[in-house]
Amino acid sequence: MVVILAIGRAVDILYVQDYVCCVSSLGTVIVTSRSFSSGELDLVAELEAAHCRVVWGPSDHDLSQLRAGLMSADAWIAGTGPITEAHLSFAPRLQVIARYGVGIEAVDLAAAERRGVLVTNAPGANTIAVAEHTVALILAALRGITVGDREVRDHIWRVHRGRQLAGLTAGVVGLGRVGSAVATRLSALGVLLLGHDPWLTPGEFEQRGVTPVDLDALAARSDVITLHAPGEREIISQQLLDRVRPGAVLINTARAALVDEQAVTAALRSGRVGCYATDVLSAESGAQSPLLSDDLADRTILTPHIAAQTVEAVDGMGRAAADCVLAALRGERPEAVVTGGGR
Repeated sequence: MVVILAIGRAVDILYVQDYVCCVSSLGTVIVTSRSFSSGELDLVAELEAAHCRVVWGPSDHDLSQLRAGLMSADAWIAGTGPITEAHLSFAPRLQVIARYGVGIEAVDLAAAERRGVLVTNAPGANTIAVAEHTVALILAALRGITVGDREVRDHIWRVHRGRQLAGLTAGVVGLGRVGSAVATRLSALGVLLLGHDPWLTPGEFEQRGVTPVDLDALAARSDVITLHAPGEREIISQQLLDRVRPGAVLINTARAALVDEQAVTAALRSGRVGCYATDVLSAESGAQSPLLSDDLADRTILTPHIAAQTVEAVDGMGRAAADCVLAALRGERPEAVVTGGGR
């Protein structure tokens, strides 16, 4: 007895005892996010159970390595690598790009729109993880945690007098999901909050317990400055650093491009900035960051882009991406659509 269940372009044949069942493939999903399905949820198994074929590609989206996979891809779960017109030209079957995370700056949205490709992201999935990492960097910077750890390992027992977070003033640049979550946590620790975000109304600042100020005032009045702005526009420039309160702590868990690393390096050496703690460096893109200089080791705290890397955040981002892919391949409208669709 043969039961035909094939509907669609590709057919997988499963032999079960004396029956031959033909099951329609929902489509091929290419995954270029390094941490997708690496948490507690086996999302690859879920996609395969929904009759998706899952293939993996390079996280940097090197087109020479990715081209063959794109040719057969119906959906793309994408990490932080660039997605350009050239990539999309090799993906004639592509229906949806599910960004594994929040940022969409690396995606050519106009090209996706022209080709009718849906683009989705995962808003809120990593908010708590990044906010907690930000607070951890602030505390480590104020109390000299990393310097103390290195010295004890070298059998150097020296007192480093730090500062208490309670009673300090923190300037939060960008009060979206992550910035607002950071503000909530700092407020609970007794911090006075200043904020800069051109998209917020006075009432929205008030709801967050943050005093709105311009960037110059924020720099001049803050003991801690923490960056959570979207986009690639430079915020921490030489001009702004000239206005920073001497000895201020600078935190960046957003994007390396927000900071002039040469200017921050000079400010660290002069003592204008007391410590720079960051989860993002230009060195990730292959550049030589001056912040990696040995003489700055006691004034910098560097983490390898891990702010969003908690089990909970990985599962949340993966869940959102997988759900968006499955919805699109089933002809449904996914949640968190950024742009595209309607070929």
